[in-house]
Amino acid sequence: MSTLQLVLAQINSSVGDIPGNTASVIEVARRAHREFGAELVLFPELTLCGYSPEDLLLRPSMQKRIEVALAQLKAANLPCAILVGYPWQREGKLFNTAGLIVDGALVAEYAKQKLPNYQVFDERRYFTHGEVPCVVEVKGVPLGISICEDIWHPEPLQQTVAAGARLMLNINASPFHRGKAHQRLALLARQARAGQVPIAYVNWCGGQDELVFDGGSLVVDARGKVCARAVEFSEQLLPVTISQQDGRVASLQGDIAPPLGDLASVYQALVLGVRDYVNKNGFKGVVLGLSGGIDSALTLAVAVDALGKERVEAVMMPFRYTSDLSKSDAADQARRLGVHYREIGIEPIFDAFMGALAQEFAGSERDATEENLQARTRGVLLMAISNKKGAMVLTTGNKSEMAVGYATLYGDMVGGFNALKDVPKVLVFELSRYRNTLSKVIPETVITRPPSAELAPDQIDSDTLPPYEVLDQILNLYVDRDCSAEEIIRCGFERAVVERVVQLVARNEYKRRQAAVGVRISERGFGRDRRYPITNGWKAGE
Repeated sequence: MSTLQLVLAQINSSVGDIPGNTASVIEVARRAHREFGAELVLFPELTLCGYSPEDLLLRPSMQKRIEVALAQLKAANLPCAILVGYPWQREGKLFNTAGLIVDGALVAEYAKQKLPNYQVFDERRYFTHGEVPCVVEVKGVPLGISICEDIWHPEPLQQTVAAGARLMLNINASPFHRGKAHQRLALLARQARAGQVPIAYVNWCGGQDELVFDGGSLVVDARGKVCARAVEFSEQLLPVTISQQDGRVASLQGDIAPPLGDLASVYQALVLGVRDYVNKNGFKGVVLGLSGGIDSALTLAVAVDALGKERVEAVMMPFRYTSDLSKSDAADQARRLGVHYREIGIEPIFDAFMGALAQEFAGSERDATEENLQARTRGVLLMAISNKKGAMVLTTGNKSEMAVGYATLYGDMVGGFNALKDVPKVLVFELSRYRNTLSKVIPETVITRPPSAELAPDQIDSDTLPPYEVLDQILNLYVDRDCSAEEIIRCGFERAVVERVVQLVARNEYKRRQAAVGVRISERGFGRDRRYPITNGWKAGE
């Protein structure tokens, strides 16, 4: 019986930083060999340029930079073989490629066959699909090579097994959404049983703009049983010992990390998304408006967990309608988390704006304009702090608000990143309760009292919106599942409520187009997933 020591390198690389990513591959390969005796190390999809590079792939210098990177990998005198992903151009066509480097030579290349072009994926914009399988032998084990989407379809696996593969290697950049880990495992188990072949699946781990890659790399045997699993939302080297006998894989042995629960996985996605966006874009830290409400409270907790309390500043900006409870809750949470906190009253600034606008507003009744001006005053202050201190503003609106436009453009929408952009309001409450099971950082009254923007006397959200328990169900059906208004009404919701909600969603596309990027946790986030024209004559609700 012979063995192959395989290591799955679940790493976090940076899009566009080809020299840095290449250096990381070299360092990780050497560490995997030193610590685990690795004979083959698998790296994720498009490791050298990062995922997703988008139109960086169209830059004329991309090919030259990848050529330099591959030359460095071949010259590095690595003590083990590596399988690494990169874009590669042949005969004027660009391919999403995996290359196997052994003893300083590129011994095999595979071009991805199935190019996803749905949800957040645009691979057909850039790549030409491959057509042939790739099977190589390492330490006596015939290995089939595939890339991400290939494993979601039967043909590449069948083709590769028919070519002699006894173990499938699948390198990935598979982004997170709720339930994705269970979905992946079910898929891999089904494909392994169908092909009667074990599968080693390595995934990216890190944040890239709105996408979060959750890791959770896996190895399953030919029966679909999990033989090794990496942690989620953290870099890890996962060693797997592969034993071969009589030309087949007899056993696979590795550590099996326990899977995260639903709320834990969503929360970790938010933390990782914030951490990588802030760090990879070079911000010193973050600042946010802490209102005493639940959205800013959860955002503050995420920010501290992502960056540490020293890099987070919270600012309470009260007005005459701000309740004493909101002020005390904000101060209490800032104390619990140990962040830098200050209170800046906005009433004098608001009054100055109103004075300057007195002639423009003469003869008009008070309306939402004055409410929006409060929010925009706060936005000005936060951006001034950001400019002065080099700290990015975290905006705090949730998915429910973004859907129906319950937010002020250039006011509470001001900011560079939004942790909660894809988190419906009901889930905000659930995540806040979950975070308090780890340590009680959010005051209980923030979670239990009715939500309010506090822009007018005795104002609560339900004055102008349906209860969030109702609103979120309607939005899920209309936005996430593309149901028509009539289909939603047939589910038991009031016609007037449904029609109003779908009209609000349509009317506020212009706001969402100007909103900060934020973490994607669903299969239909506001961003790359859902691209509606601002100006259109489509009848909303159909």
